Amino acid sequence: MQILVVDHPLVAHKLTALRDEHTDSPTFRRLTEELVTLLAYEATRDVRTGPVTVQTPVAEAEGVKLAAPKPLVVPILRAGLGMLEGMTRLLPTAEVGFLGMVRNEETLTASTYAERLPEDLSGRQCYVLDPMLATGGTLAAAIQFLVDRGADHITAICLLAAPEGVKRVENELTHLDVPCNLVIAGMDSHLNEKGYIVPGLGDAGDRLYGVAQ
Repeated sequence: MQILVVDHPLVAHKLTALRDEHTDSPTFRRLTEELVTLLAYEATRDVRTGPVTVQTPVAEAEGVKLAAPKPLVVPILRAGLGMLEGMTRLLPTAEVGFLGMVRNEETLTASTYAERLPEDLSGRQCYVLDPMLATGGTLAAAIQFLVDRGADHITAICLLAAPEGVKRVENELTHLDVPCNLVIAGMDSHLNEKGYIVPGLGDAGDRLYGVAQ
């Protein structure tokens, strides 16, 4: 798995604002969208294209267009929804699927509770959106789910990651013969005893949408 920690002053600036506990939900959502668009610019460097010729006002010009089948963007519910707008702003022609996964807070393992995805993903590039790569169980399970359906290239975009989670994803996906990339805004120190990233930014879902009672 190739890992890219995006080193850019705007990324660092927006991530710092997201970490601040005084940042309210509306601002948090806006910053998340802006940050994801910056990350998506790096994450799509390997997006597949094909040649095309267009007519300019002066002459013909050779260029490229996105290849078929279209890329598939897959936010992991619910927090991944907060990243969707920022991703589709840069990649508006992509199709969108949804994957609902929940983490057992005692075992820290993930299970699928909902999905809205094509049954056959053969030949598809998929971009998985999940704000926090903490224990790694959710992301590893999501990638395995997509590969089982035929996806042949996976790029995960996360705001933050912990070394323990990255290592787990790498270990659980070593058997896959599919290119997997990870693009993140920051690599934090460690996980605490509850499986939260330190220093992190708290629960991304709660900060995006509030605490659902």
